[in-house]
Amino acid sequence: MWAWRSASCPRAIPIRSGYSSGLPKQSPHSRDSRTPPWESLVRRSPPRRRTSPWGDARRRRPILHALPKTDLHVHLDGSIRPKSLFALAKDQGVRLEVRGEAELRSFLHRLTAGVSLPTYLKAFDLTLSILQEREALERVAFELAEDAHLENIRYMEVRYCPALHVRHGLELHDTVDAVLRGLSEAGRNYGIRTGTIICGIRHLSPKLSLELADLAVAYVGRGVVGFDLAGAEKDYPAKAHREAFDRVLRNNVNVTVHAGEAFGPGSIRQALHHLGAHRIGHGTRLREDRMTLDYVNDHRIPLEMCLTSNVQTKATPSFEEHPFRDYLRLGVRVTLNTDNRLVSSTTMTDELDRAVRTFALSPMDVRQVLMNGFKSAFVPYQDKGAFLRDAVLEIDRELTRARIATGESERDLL
Repeated sequence: MWAWRSASCPRAIPIRSGYSSGLPKQSPHSRDSRTPPWESLVRRSPPRRRTSPWGDARRRRPILHALPKTDLHVHLDGSIRPKSLFALAKDQGVRLEVRGEAELRSFLHRLTAGVSLPTYLKAFDLTLSILQEREALERVAFELAEDAHLENIRYMEVRYCPALHVRHGLELHDTVDAVLRGLSEAGRNYGIRTGTIICGIRHLSPKLSLELADLAVAYVGRGVVGFDLAGAEKDYPAKAHREAFDRVLRNNVNVTVHAGEAFGPGSIRQALHHLGAHRIGHGTRLREDRMTLDYVNDHRIPLEMCLTSNVQTKATPSFEEHPFRDYLRLGVRVTLNTDNRLVSSTTMTDELDRAVRTFALSPMDVRQVLMNGFKSAFVPYQDKGAFLRDAVLEIDRELTRARIATGESERDLL
């Protein structure tokens, strides 16, 4: 049966008294006939928008750009510079199905125009075609970290599946070494701190996931900070890859799992209880099961939220109906991330700006979201205290500087 509980958020969230432990096969947005229609509730209760001079993007964006940020959920193969994509294709003799940046943008728009996650993922066929050489992996990793530095990202975790980069004869460890070289060079040049997350893929074999788990274990302490399971959720339950996650957990490797993006709370429960996830990638549909939502909140399990890609993959019908603001009001440890800079045509500043405009976030809301990112980083505890303290001091300094410079109150700053 369904019950309702009021909470300190603008809208009630459904509570389901019991759930199946399995992952039922259903369409991404199908609902039990008894399920209260969350979408209609959201439409009747849009977030209030404050009128403020800071609603002008010309004033707001420089502040958001200057704030120290993290990006905990960004895919290497979805975050190539357009110019580098064409340059690498030319160098490697790879014929792309698009010519020039205008065609590329049009091609990506067709795949990301709110169709589905499987359609969205087709964009990676293009990018992976030129990421099969050491030099390409190293270059793209360096440029990704460089772009992050240019918008004041202080810490970034780059994820990818090494098995998708071995078509031309590279070994799995060759791909890891190449990515780490590129990120290390960016760290030396710019001071940005990075880590990598190795991904298993849901539709690939659990045996391969186990091999990738061993690879992650071998590189822990040498640049790899976590292990993930990515790919289409429907028909590919996480629990099939449990042996790989048992392997990494027994070797003290951090775990994050894509879940609740294109499938419901059952997928999130499997990530938590079968794979031992320390963080959840996306978690957009967590709102459909209040018991699981409370579990995530009580155990301070961070959500790696990606607003733009969530709308593009139809994980949520629109930005206004995204649960980000409600999770934040409930105290869930939500973080903001890019997911795929190229494929989703976004940056961390874009994601922050989108959140501020859509959900009427206050400066303290923005501060909390940024702090959540630093708190949730796969960084050793011995380092995290100073890491977080320095970030908070800089966040407060930037917000204070902006407030003094404009004469705005804290309430109206953003």
